[in-house]
Amino acid sequence: MNANRQTCSIACLIVLAFAGASLAQAPSNAAKLPPELRAETQKAIDKGLAYLARTQEKDGGWTANYGPAVSAIVGQAFAQDVAYGPQHPIVQRALASILRHEQSDGGIYDRKQNLANYQTSVVLMFLASLPKDAAGQRVAKAQAFLTKLQYDDAEKIKTSDTWYGGAGYNSKKRPDLSNTQMMLEALHQSGLSKDDPVYQKALVFVSRSQMLEKTNDQKFARGATDGGFIYTPTDGGVSKANEGLFESMGPPRSYGSMTYAGFKSMLYAGLTKDDPRILACIEWIRNHYTLNENPNLPGKRSHEGLYYYYHVFARALYAWGQPVITDAGGTPHNWRMELCRKIISLQRPDGSWLNEKDRWLEGDANYVTGLTILTLQTAMGEK
Repeated sequence: MNANRQTCSIACLIVLAFAGASLAQAPSNAAKLPPELRAETQKAIDKGLAYLARTQEKDGGWTANYGPAVSAIVGQAFAQDVAYGPQHPIVQRALASILRHEQSDGGIYDRKQNLANYQTSVVLMFLASLPKDAAGQRVAKAQAFLTKLQYDDAEKIKTSDTWYGGAGYNSKKRPDLSNTQMMLEALHQSGLSKDDPVYQKALVFVSRSQMLEKTNDQKFARGATDGGFIYTPTDGGVSKANEGLFESMGPPRSYGSMTYAGFKSMLYAGLTKDDPRILACIEWIRNHYTLNENPNLPGKRSHEGLYYYYHVFARALYAWGQPVITDAGGTPHNWRMELCRKIISLQRPDGSWLNEKDRWLEGDANYVTGLTILTLQTAMGEK
């Protein structure tokens, strides 16, 4: 496979031209990794993909008990790697496995699991990494399906309602920022026009998830100035970072994974860099910059959702377009270099990644390894 990598320059360009999130779409000021670190990062990706090639199931998917979701994440990682690409048998078997979950309503999900938004979103990202002639109609149908899942006037929900503009796991469950950002990421990666109303509707929900009184009309945000994000503004504001009865009675606590998720969602919705919501995001990031934990989660839980955090961290800062973040102490951080080095240090001998703090599926090596490779691809500027 390494020999192929060295001789496929023309083929690689063709593959990347079709990829749903290609180099050409990267911010113009995106810094490249130094050659040595780039080679080391690619080596880690190669080991991770080799692990996933070994764990592919007979039906072509991965972690089948989670419907098409993990298969789509892993499939996208293979499709975006130049040594494999969309036409590789591993990717084609994954596609066949995923499409067994295709529904007549345009979504691609397991009906028994009630995760229609999440599963269709990750499948749409995978489809966006394939040639348009292979996925075009399904992409359009999945986009339409996801936009219908957004809570808005179609469900007679007013803009004053905290559900407005958000998306949940399905068409009935309360909306949350995690599912909303997944939907927006999928629509963004699959090329939905930035002028589509879905983004501005989502901005209403996302803004209400930010702990910033000046732009958040919710009671729980009164007096809030930190600029970070919580899990959902519904039910009086809920955060996965609050713990215990006493703390749950206070204001919801912002935390890393939701803050980067909210930050990139606002960027996708077209907020300018001088918008007070964006400025507050940057200030939060400067005050909480770290790759050692999911920041602002309670100490003993600070590694929960760590690989999800790394992923939204990379996607958000890629969208931001600045190669260096200067923390509150004045220390500059080349986030791409630091992220790659950190993730490489966490790779297991068999090539996989796994979170010992098994929450939110991060005890599944297929999921974590696939997601981590997507993170490294983003850090390398190749997504």
